[in-house]
Amino acid sequence: MSSDLVIVYHRQPYEEVELDGKIEFRENKSPNGIVPTLKSFFGKVDHGAWVAWKQAEDTANPGFDRVVEIEDDYGKYSVSRLPLTENQVKQFYHVTSKEAFWPILHGFKERYNYDPVDWPNFRQVNWSFAEAAASEAAEGALVWVHDYNLWLVPGYLRQMRPDVKIAFFHHTPFPPPDIFNVLPWRKEITESLLACDAVGFHIPRYAANFVQVARSLTDVDVTERVRVSEDLISEGTALTERTVPTRLSWKGRDVIVNTASVGVDTAYIAERAATDETANQVARIRKEMGDAQLILSVGRTDYTKGGVEQMQSFERVLEANPELHGKVRLMHVSVSANRNMTVYAEVQAAIEETAGRINGRFGRLDWQPISLISRPIPFAELVAYYRAADVAWITPLADGMNLVCKEYVSARTDGAGVLVLSEFAGAAVELGSAVIANPFSNRSMDEAILRGLRMGEDEQRARMAELKKAVEKYDVGAWGRSIDEVLGKVGGSPSPKPEAA
Repeated sequence: MSSDLVIVYHRQPYEEVELDGKIEFRENKSPNGIVPTLKSFFGKVDHGAWVAWKQAEDTANPGFDRVVEIEDDYGKYSVSRLPLTENQVKQFYHVTSKEAFWPILHGFKERYNYDPVDWPNFRQVNWSFAEAAASEAAEGALVWVHDYNLWLVPGYLRQMRPDVKIAFFHHTPFPPPDIFNVLPWRKEITESLLACDAVGFHIPRYAANFVQVARSLTDVDVTERVRVSEDLISEGTALTERTVPTRLSWKGRDVIVNTASVGVDTAYIAERAATDETANQVARIRKEMGDAQLILSVGRTDYTKGGVEQMQSFERVLEANPELHGKVRLMHVSVSANRNMTVYAEVQAAIEETAGRINGRFGRLDWQPISLISRPIPFAELVAYYRAADVAWITPLADGMNLVCKEYVSARTDGAGVLVLSEFAGAAVELGSAVIANPFSNRSMDEAILRGLRMGEDEQRARMAELKKAVEKYDVGAWGRSIDEVLGKVGGSPSPKPEAA
């Protein structure tokens, strides 16, 4: 059955669970993933489709149905699963996407690794995604592609199905030309994105960077530029833009460039924070802490997250302020997303070595400065730590958005707590009421965490009130509505189904 809306995303929109020898499809457990929001668009069409990949030993005979039909609370939709071999996945995702693209997107040219990239494999995988989308799409349908590992899909799809509308959303930062153009495939990637009807980014800076890249490589014209909303102009942060290009002309076609920052499910988090179970957990944590202050840092094990740099700041603060010994603890949660990748193993080893050195240098029998946790923490438990923490210390070196800081704010239904936030996280342009830190400056990092620890209650509550306004305004629902508006502009937004007579 052809579909009016096709979503192309590397992840499947459910979890596969084997029960009594049968596979069941269950909702993803993550409460703040964008998958539920994406699936909500299926409720506006008679039939939708989702294209993802699934590993197989033999792509010709994968041992699973390539297309399955789903009907759930979000509507009726097909899931087209592309069979990819283990080697294809490794080359497409772990090597090309993570070793070549990821460091460039985040501005780490020194970590860029071109040599092992199998570009023909990347092209082939993207072509397969485009073929699957073309097969599922009805005449004039909307195909919505997500993220950098599918950069070439729009260009291929435009060749296969010139009738469809194509939108793309970028979930990472997008760098300026002097960094992006390190990629030898820069023009091929850029021209593919220009084949879209709409290209979306989290914040104006990333959109502006994309347009600069496009202008450096093609004869694209900027036909519309607007002033950025005051809500997204945060003085003293590195990623603020005053104006942003919103429409381009290329080869006789209009391309909309839009910004929409992904948010969190604020209502769900607040509800979780208000439960008796959470209150009991918070009480246990605070009893264990005694009169010591708790600093909470949560992120993935990734060089972009600045875990080692943050711990080094903590070490300097303890060295310069002996009165804090025994009075403050850092709970550093750093979970590896790619345990088999050498670069992430090296980062994890550096984090463990730094934490061990600091604990060995300052620790006592009754006090350990750092609690390092390398396992995923269930979200319900994490909400309790959000509620108990005096300070959330979120200082990535580069981050497309960062939802942890928004989760922390949403969980602070008590109106207290301090957010110390890197100015290089996309969320900083919305959350200017946080204590803003520059993770590349020792003085800025050290002063920011000390300010957070010493902040009085009145200032805490005033800042948190402003942070809550921003997080609630730009929640995950607002992201969906903003995207829907943009899709409407390209003439491909799914219209609500007519009510039955």
